[in-house]
Amino acid sequence: MALPITLMQDAAGDLDLSNRCGPRQDPPVVRGTVDCMVVAADIPGQPGMSSDEAGTAGGRLTWYGSWLGEVIEKTTAGPVVVLGHSFGGAVTLAADHPRIRGKVAVSPGGLCRLRITPRVLLAFLAWLVRPRADSSRRLLRILSAPGQEPRAELVEWMTLVARYARPVSSDDLVPAAAHTMPVVVASGHHDVFLPPERLRAGARQRIHADADIVPAAGHLVTDEHPDLIAALVARLEDQWR
Repeated sequence: MALPITLMQDAAGDLDLSNRCGPRQDPPVVRGTVDCMVVAADIPGQPGMSSDEAGTAGGRLTWYGSWLGEVIEKTTAGPVVVLGHSFGGAVTLAADHPRIRGKVAVSPGGLCRLRITPRVLLAFLAWLVRPRADSSRRLLRILSAPGQEPRAELVEWMTLVARYARPVSSDDLVPAAAHTMPVVVASGHHDVFLPPERLRAGARQRIHADADIVPAAGHLVTDEHPDLIAALVARLEDQWR
């Protein structure tokens, strides 16, 4: 049996995971990773079924890393793989728990400063000020690879998030350190926040790892290429066999 997977979901992560699976189903991004248990954890302060305790975090990734350690302690009994997307990827990289056997960080924050272009900023502000389907769709198109049309469920979720929640965010960076376990970092070639060379430089500098760049993918890699994400997890596990 494959190692259990603890999945970090953020505002965007909830879109492509929770809306496509019931409470007893595995999230699509890890389907196909053979036989494994999946624990999907909502990050405190993020939309979903999370708590509001993140107010005490002050945006510090060390706080979130400790929280993830508590989740692993309470939900698993042995070694685990941790998978996170976007802010969830930053939390994944910041975690330090003896049960973590490997990490997969997809389009992760925490490795470099995000690029915020005027186009992204205007779409984000319009999404917040006018939480409707058209503003959500416009923002999701920008976050996706060219030619990708966001799913209706994704558009609906983003509209609900803008109306009723304010996701937490952080510009904190992961402490520079060499990881003692295997780490896979991946991001889309068309990621508006993480240009490939900027992410690669940050990954080398902060965690001494290279980053896989996924062609025909934007920031929402987990939604655009779920099978590829499952393959990254499987590749990580192959290193132990």
